Amino acid sequence: MKSRKPTIAAGTFLSFFSFSQIYQNVLLPKFTPLSKRAEERQWVATSRAWVDTKVCNWFGHCGPAPLNKAGWTGLDDDQTQTPDSTRGSGSEQEKAKLDDFWRSANTNPEDWSEDEKILREIPGYVLEHAPYIHLFSGEEFWPGDIAEHLIHTTPHLNYTPLQAASDHPTLTNLNKLNSWGRFVYLQSDDNVEDRPPWLGGETNIPSLPDDSNPENWKDWEGRAGGEYREDVDGEEEDWFEAGDGDIMDKGGIRPPPGATTGPVLVPTDTAEGEELVPEATSAWRLELTRRSFGKQVVGGRSDAPVVLIVIEKDDGVVDAFFFFFYSYNLGNKVFNVRFGNHVGDWEHTVVRFQYGEPKAVFFSEHSFGEAYTWDAVEKIGKRPVGYSATGTHAMYATPGVHPYILPGGILHDETDRGPLWDPLLNVHSFTYDYRKDKLRSSNLTPQAPVEWFYFIGHWGDKFYPISDPRQYQFLGQYHYVNGPLGPRFKNLGRRHICQGGDECLLKGWVGPSRGSHRIKRFPTMGEGEEMSEADVRRFVGPEHESAA
Repeated sequence: MKSRKPTIAAGTFLSFFSFSQIYQNVLLPKFTPLSKRAEERQWVATSRAWVDTKVCNWFGHCGPAPLNKAGWTGLDDDQTQTPDSTRGSGSEQEKAKLDDFWRSANTNPEDWSEDEKILREIPGYVLEHAPYIHLFSGEEFWPGDIAEHLIHTTPHLNYTPLQAASDHPTLTNLNKLNSWGRFVYLQSDDNVEDRPPWLGGETNIPSLPDDSNPENWKDWEGRAGGEYREDVDGEEEDWFEAGDGDIMDKGGIRPPPGATTGPVLVPTDTAEGEELVPEATSAWRLELTRRSFGKQVVGGRSDAPVVLIVIEKDDGVVDAFFFFFYSYNLGNKVFNVRFGNHVGDWEHTVVRFQYGEPKAVFFSEHSFGEAYTWDAVEKIGKRPVGYSATGTHAMYATPGVHPYILPGGILHDETDRGPLWDPLLNVHSFTYDYRKDKLRSSNLTPQAPVEWFYFIGHWGDKFYPISDPRQYQFLGQYHYVNGPLGPRFKNLGRRHICQGGDECLLKGWVGPSRGSHRIKRFPTMGEGEEMSEADVRRFVGPEHESAA
């Protein structure tokens, strides 16, 4: 038996080596763009150890961190957390300070013209059909407040700080960082491996109303054995495509950027007539309460605000984007190795209406997502129900296990009926003219600032180099990736309800089935979200196209 051990070890070594080579040289290039692979080679070159570099190239395993977790905490003295950054925001005084940030816009509704009031109106039907969100019962990183997030982060140009740690940007001046270009990152003032309280957001766990277990939940439990299929008829309806959208590669009708050096022209002569203006509500609601719509109270309030952006398009179509922010994304595990962590996390749900009637719902999942007919999704009363996955906060239409990227469910998200979050109880709402790139605070929250929306950088750290003890890469997946871009870069002008430029599949519920026919799309792989060439040319300009 002893003589067989070297043979078994050699066989295991060769098998793993062969699998790694096939994955890196055959499968990975299909997922990863050429530009990402070039940047990855630069990343590998940052290693200080020859062995690390060779193991990375041969086996796709880069960095010593998985083998030496002692290096994940306790950075150098000049990187340790400051007293201010260790505090949560649980006190009433600190919460009030955050509320002040959200009421800092220099605008007076009394000065608005009648036309301006219409442009800022949030239709009542958007609020009537706003989603509820089930957070995961075992979540470690709860919803966050971007105002608080700015207090605990410092802008960096790539890896170089731009200002003193005590001088943080706010919601009303964050866009001034654009003068440094698009490679600005809001880097955590704390070592994230130490899990500072503000990162976890435990003070933002939704409250628990007395009637938090609505009777009609049982009506949806039986769907676990059924299936979704593509709704071809729904995709033929006129609401399925609306407006100009973005460039053709992102599902729109605009021509792609040419060889010109100027920004992409945005159409301004398309119809914006009165027929596109939604019916005004009978009265403005400056404060939303639990009794605004219906008698039953089912969802709890979170101290973390939700951002609602309402966008009018063609043929009576209105898209209502509900954006949810988290200060930290905890990636999933493969073979007990975790991938995809990043500071800052924007997720969203879209409800598409036509002439005031809800038609479809979209749930974002990582860099992609799924679209459903209105009848297909679970509801409480008139309101759809979504599910936020543990750690990653990817959005889904059902509880359960949701595989993605790798075959066999090796890498997956998980959702359940954890705390039920009612976004309407703490929402800051805006209207957006996607053709003119104009965001306006709404009639509901007129004092909400808009400058933060135009920030072109990342809402978290730049992915750590291989020389950082917290970083590693295995089979093309990074332990830490870039922080995300903001809502402005989520294709708000999309023609289809889906986020990306790939084919948009509309799912409809077809009832119980013996099989499990899944329509699934997979995200690209890399080191985190980056701005598309079209967005660079439209929102940034050629002067910031190359890395600083």
